[in-house]
Amino acid sequence: MTRNHTRWVLVLASIASSMTALDTLVVATSLTTIRLDLGASIEQLEWTVNAYNLSFAVLLMTAAALGDRLGRRRMFASGVTLFTLASAACALAPGAGALIAARAVQGAGAALVMTLAMALVSSNYPPERRGAALGTFFALTGLAVAAGPLVGGAVAEGLAWQWIFWINVPIGLAVAPLALARIPESFGPDRRLDLPGLALVSGGVLGIVWALVRGNVAGWASAEVIGTAVAGAALLAAFVRWELRAPAPMLPMRFFRSRAFSAGNAAIFFVLASLFTGVFFLAQFMQTGLGSSPLEAGLRLLPWTATLFFTAPVAGKLADRFGERAFMVAGPLLQAVGMGWIALAAGPDVAYAELVAPLIVAGVGVSMSFPAAQNSVVSAVPPEAIGKASGVNSTMRELGGVFGIALSVAVFAGAGSYASPAAFTDGFTAAMGVSAGLSLIASLTGAALPRRPRGVVRAAPAFEGES
Repeated sequence: MTRNHTRWVLVLASIASSMTALDTLVVATSLTTIRLDLGASIEQLEWTVNAYNLSFAVLLMTAAALGDRLGRRRMFASGVTLFTLASAACALAPGAGALIAARAVQGAGAALVMTLAMALVSSNYPPERRGAALGTFFALTGLAVAAGPLVGGAVAEGLAWQWIFWINVPIGLAVAPLALARIPESFGPDRRLDLPGLALVSGGVLGIVWALVRGNVAGWASAEVIGTAVAGAALLAAFVRWELRAPAPMLPMRFFRSRAFSAGNAAIFFVLASLFTGVFFLAQFMQTGLGSSPLEAGLRLLPWTATLFFTAPVAGKLADRFGERAFMVAGPLLQAVGMGWIALAAGPDVAYAELVAPLIVAGVGVSMSFPAAQNSVVSAVPPEAIGKASGVNSTMRELGGVFGIALSVAVFAGAGSYASPAAFTDGFTAAMGVSAGLSLIASLTGAALPRRPRGVVRAAPAFEGES
């Protein structure tokens, strides 16, 4: 593998990942414009977001399995193509129903893109350079995270909402053929798909995610929510049982004997739960609580979102040198401090200047966590299993985000409302407290990662436990 090839892998994977990240954030800040133009109901707006999240979460493990079996480069390019076509369908949607259907297809494409982008970067860089490469990957993706609220605000204030989807089309049309031409193909060790495993894990994740996204609407004690949660848990238990005896498991259970693998995945679950709580509520607080316009809200969040671009590459390089544990403890702890600081400072009359420092602290913290968690997980498995490890990590990230939003929305509803800036701030303060608590749990979980001697690259364990 030449350095020229690895650069192409990093650049193309980062561009495709940025495209999906930008789309998610832009849609979130453009929902009001979509509602007015299409005459969509609140429930339809909810499904504009949830249809994407559901298909994305459910298909992450499937995406990893397809990449291992059919080729990571081929399925990555297929994901980019599918996401691009679905974006055009979103832009052309004549009504809310068609938009929701296209968003579900978009989520399927995004699952292929995100899982296989991280797998390609992880598998094409040697262990001693992997952390730095992942740091750059997350930094470039961070540009889209930083630009998302700005682009969404500009669209919401003056552009046609369709352009949030048309933006993806030229990017996808360029990236897909370049990926086929410039990225070397790679496969996992499996010769056939574990179809029972795919069906069980997809159904299980669907049940859990459905319960989380519907809990605050249908009621946590409703038959729908309890039934889908129980069914999802049962299917996941059946998945574990099947994988323990399957001749060619899509996810060997022995991976979880590695503390680096288990603790890394658990920590990133709680990091994303905390982060998505902030993503969901901070822009709303800037607008509902402080009276900012959508574009002003996007600008005011830059101290938080832009930190990923500056911090992740440095954190990735340092994780290669010093190990991931320190960054998986300190990063979430800083995010907890930042979110807790915001909760204490929040109020309808708070000056924006008082929020800049905690936004930066929280942003630096989460930016330290991303490359360390991914590197911990993929370095804990043999090179041929990196695709599977990336699929698990992507699934845990998405489940964490959905869980964080569901929990924080329930807490917000119990403590505040949208009736006035003061009422919103009451709920917002409680939600930010939840975010801080989730990040503190992530820091404690990160402490379970095994120590790595300074400057020593961790070899994949034999899954007999680690010290």
